Order: sequence, then C-alpha cells, then structure tokens
Amino acid sequence: MNSCTIRTASPDDAEALLSIYEPYVLNTAITFEYDVPTVEDFRARIAHTLKKFPYLVLCDGEKILGYAYAGEFKERAAYQWSVELSIYLEKASHGHGYGRLLYEALEAQLKKMGIKNLYACIAYPDFDDEYLTGNSVDFHAHLGFKRVGEFKKCANKFGRWYNMTWMEKIIGEHGKIENGKLKIENQEGEVSPSLQTLTRFPLPPLRGTPPQRPHGQSK
Repeated sequence: MNSCTIRTASPDDAEALLSIYEPYVLNTAITFEYDVPTVEDFRARIAHTLKKFPYLVLCDGEKILGYAYAGEFKERAAYQWSVELSIYLEKASHGHGYGRLLYEALEAQLKKMGIKNLYACIAYPDFDDEYLTGNSVDFHAHLGFKRVGEFKKCANKFGRWYNMTWMEKIIGEHGKIENGKLKIENQEGEVSPSLQTLTRFPLPPLRGTPPQRPHGQSK
C-alpha cells in the first residue's frame, strides 16, 4: 500500500503551495480573494503563520498534494485558545482521504499547544453552482464540526452572492487557565515523529458524493 508523509511547511514551499491555491482563487468561490497572490506574498504568509501556529503539507514523495494551517480566530488576547483552520488540496487529490489526514495531524499539534476550539469559516451557497457547493460543510461535519452560525449573502464573487457559514469543533476541556498564556513554539522545521508516515485510505462519500473541495477558511 502506498504511503504519504506530512511535514511542517517552509516558506520555500511557497511556489508549490501557490500552484494549489491559484485555481481556487480563479475558478471558485471557496476563497473570496479576487487576485492571486504573488509568490513573495505567499512566502510571507507562510512565514507569518509559522511564527505562532502549525502549517502542514502532505506529500507523495517530493510532490505536495495539499496543505492545512491554523491562524488566529481573533486578535484579542482572550481569544488565544481558539483558532481558525484552512485547508486546500490539488484537484487530482480530492476524495482520497488526504483532507482528513491533514486535519487530524493539525488537530494533534493544536491540542499539544493547548488550543480548545477549532473554527472553520466556510463559503456556502444557497444552491450549488459551478463555483461553489456544500461539500466543504459536509466534509467538516464528517470530522466532527458543528454549524454554529451563518451570515447571509455577505460576499460577492463572479457576480453572485454567497453566504458564510461558521463551524466549530471543541478539542479540549475549558478548565482553569493557570498563567493566562498559550504555549507558543516556532513551528518551522519541527515535525512530530507520529506525523512522519501516514497510510492513505479512502473516506466514505459525504452526502452521497465524494468530498471534492475541503476548505476551512474563506478570506
């Protein structure tokens, strides 16, 4: 059986990760960006995330098939135990369970940091169209996320109005906080031994169709 690996991303991965992200910008409403970032901008985004949060890539050999990362939920200090997630896979890698592998690896690292709440901010259509479907909500529900809110017709892309759905997953107990600070470590170059090699496996279809576009954040 073939295997894939998950490792911490590097700013040097920017070009490969941008090649995955670009079709989402140009051809979908999964992300609400209109313009494709430059490689330099994307490199800076990766470096910024790694200062505080995990940023993981899934590889088949040297080829990167997808990536996922955590970011601030809100900038105020009291929100520091909550994060917002993002995930993107190249088109040919949909439906093989890679999204689940990435999210499980990401969740494991966030638990070690003391994160309690995971959030996904997901673009959602009133009706599926050629730019956006409900697959991402189904994907997150399959992994234990629950819908907690929705903003109606809050964004416009390709001349169409889209909703924004918030989903939440609790991964830690909300007990007493001793020092008022989250455990933060620079993530770059650190790879948990448990993430070195992971076996590929298929996920069951969601809502009767394969999970085509797992995505955790639109912005």
